[in-house]
Amino acid sequence: MTERFDLVVRARRAVTPEGERAVAVATNGGRIVAIDPFDTPHMGTRTVELAEDEVLLPGLVDSHVHVNEPGRTEWEGFSSATRAAAAGGVTTIVDMPLNSVPPTTTIAGLDAKHAAADGQIAVDVGFWGGAVPDNTAPGPPDALVALHERGVYGFKAFLSPSGVEEFGHLDPEALRRAAVAIGGFGGLLIVHAEDPRALAEAPPATGRDYAGFVASRPESAENNAISLLIATARATRTRCHILHLSSAGALPQIAAARAEGVPLTVETCPHYLTIAAEQIPPGATQFKCCPPIRDSANRDALWAALERGVIDCVVSDHSPSTPALKDLDTGDFGTAWGGIAGLQVGLPAVWTEASARGFALADVVHWMGRRPAEIAGVAGKGQIAIGCDADFAVFAPDAVLRVDAARLHHKNPISAYDGRELKGVIRQTWLRGEPVVHGVRRGRLLERGQRASPDRRKRVGTETDLPGAGPSTGSAPIGATEDDT
Repeated sequence: MTERFDLVVRARRAVTPEGERAVAVATNGGRIVAIDPFDTPHMGTRTVELAEDEVLLPGLVDSHVHVNEPGRTEWEGFSSATRAAAAGGVTTIVDMPLNSVPPTTTIAGLDAKHAAADGQIAVDVGFWGGAVPDNTAPGPPDALVALHERGVYGFKAFLSPSGVEEFGHLDPEALRRAAVAIGGFGGLLIVHAEDPRALAEAPPATGRDYAGFVASRPESAENNAISLLIATARATRTRCHILHLSSAGALPQIAAARAEGVPLTVETCPHYLTIAAEQIPPGATQFKCCPPIRDSANRDALWAALERGVIDCVVSDHSPSTPALKDLDTGDFGTAWGGIAGLQVGLPAVWTEASARGFALADVVHWMGRRPAEIAGVAGKGQIAIGCDADFAVFAPDAVLRVDAARLHHKNPISAYDGRELKGVIRQTWLRGEPVVHGVRRGRLLERGQRASPDRRKRVGTETDLPGAGPSTGSAPIGATEDDT
């Protein structure tokens, strides 16, 4: 008797751990149960066949997203952020412990996050905890242990001021205490690595000149802080992760530490890989972030490090704010809030640059799907593999996307990619075997070490009742807008 599956997706091109191939992917209960050749005669309650110009990708995993809710929900929020994620092919995000109020440094802060997210999310959401002076003070690490036991994926620390008063930074002694405590229960410490002394000694950022802003956040600030983090990881054997690497000058010491066996992983971001400092106009504060976007030679070195595996993954560091905080009227890099809003367009931005440099789509999926999931410990995500969640992105890699910040799902229409022509369009996103559509909130809250339970709700109708891959009838799929010129 032929088995009948909940969903069968046929794709002439699909990115799997074994490479790109033609497949029929079958799912039951929201998980992948079979991956077979394209023409395998599987029967599905729903069957979707991708168009000739489309590639089936695993849903991407973005482990560096600032949702900012509760407390600064006018900057972003769970509803808008998860819609933007889905439109960008991202089916799992891990929310940073700031800039929400309260921050996720206590159980009360985590509970506030859960309450705010409940019923609002279009994709799955996990949470980082925070390591700050209050919960890393000498004595038993009760707050850190409690957050770990409640399922946060790890703990974020700043080595320089974070920009918000409620999330303090750690000095070297506090960093070591945090590493010892977190290593004691097998946790992960993720670090914004800039040295406050180097920042204090640099000229302050003022005015509209982007080069002046870069000078205020010199490479030495990153390099020094990364050196401290490497020494801490070496001494404590605690797993440590470098956030949003900008400085290529830190790559030699990172490579040496990893070769030595120091438990260290590294991420960078789409804006560091696709934009160069010399391209940024005066007063364009939508490009301000910390650490800063550096020059094209630095960008080339980051790409080379990705190719060698010295950098592990690419995540958005989606850090939005209101237009007023960006000081767009004055263009003053000294006073504007620092942060790039890029959650929805990360994949096409990276693919545009990666394909021009000769990388394959499988490389990009590895950096933006599998590796972020592995590093954070998000189970069952980031791969088209048997047993994984049936999270998919239908991607047209040669289609053209003209970015219009006002049409993105981000809460505020500010984007460093506004007006850019990018390569690649997400036409459909699926979460646990169901298409993500406007107005439907099927996302779930995730905890470290646990899978979201399979969706076993009764399914009705056939494939004609649901949006398929590409233009569809019925509920509108969440996806990017293709250029139609």
